[in-house]
Amino acid sequence: MRSDPVYVVKARMFKTLGHPVRIRILELLADGERGVGELQAELHLDSGGTSQHLAALRQQGLLDSRRVGTSVFYRVRDPRVADLLALAKTILSDLADEAHDGTEPF
Repeated sequence: MRSDPVYVVKARMFKTLGHPVRIRILELLADGERGVGELQAELHLDSGGTSQHLAALRQQGLLDSRRVGTSVFYRVRDPRVADLLALAKTILSDLADEAHDGTEPF
């Protein structure tokens, strides 16, 4: 069985991260595990929408889940995901500063 080149796998991961709700889920979970109901309330989404985003993140390997009775709790699988989001924020902030200073033609 042939595995995909790393750039293809990266592209899939970034495609999954390409939705604002999924980024927000990861930001919320960076502080620790949360239940689906708590995430729904924070995100102002119905259960179907929340489940769809959680499933996409879990399928990509970014989240782990555990069931306690009828409740499901999610957590970020690798704490470096928070580092990735923080780095993206820094890059975007720097780009915005450059655009504001007139050093970049945005």
